[in-house]
Order: sequence, then C-alpha cells, then structure tokens
Amino acid sequence: LREEDLREQFVRGSGPGGQATNKTSNCVVLKHVPSGIVVKCHQTRSLETNRKLARGILRGKLDEHMHGDASAVRLQRLEGQRQRAAAKAISRRSLERKRAFQSLDPTSTSP
Repeated sequence: LREEDLREQFVRGSGPGGQATNKTSNCVVLKHVPSGIVVKCHQTRSLETNRKLARGILRGKLDEHMHGDASAVRLQRLEGQRQRAAAKAISRRSLERKRAFQSLDPTSTSP
C-alpha cells in the first residue's frame, strides 16, 4: 500500500458505548483512491490501533479485488472450509461405527 493512494478520515464512532463513543473521533475511514475501496474500522477505543487495523483490512480487500480466487483471504477461507468438512466427515464415520457396533451387541443399551 502506498500512503499517497490513501485518503484517511477520522469520524465519530457508532453503536453501543453511550457518551464515551459519541464524543470521541476514533473511527477510521480509509479509502484507496485508485480502486475506490472504502474501509471503516471502529474495533477499539484507540485511534492508532484502529488505523493499523483499517490498513490490514484494506490490504486484504485489495488483495481479494486484484487477485480474485487466488487471494490470500479466499485461500485461507477455503482452507478453513476444507478443515471443517473433514472434521465433520470424521465425526460422521465415527458415529456410524458406534451405531453399527451397538446394533451388533445385544447386551448394550441404546438411548
């Protein structure tokens, strides 16, 4: 990310928090001018932390915008989906084995 391509604004936050949130301008709105992508970050009370987080979020969105399916964000998301599917399949097979074993053993009590 080149700093000259970014436009940064500090605005008042929104959401829960009452007066503490309404008074402080620690919400960061970051725009990447060449692509037009806008990111808003108000995750913490610290302006500096929100600036760093906004840049990280913008970096991910730009990567996804420029590289599409080959972006790091999408690859990471796909890997998580694969891992969850594999864990679900293992769980399903284990449950099937357990039920098959219980159906063979007449002394076991089934719930």
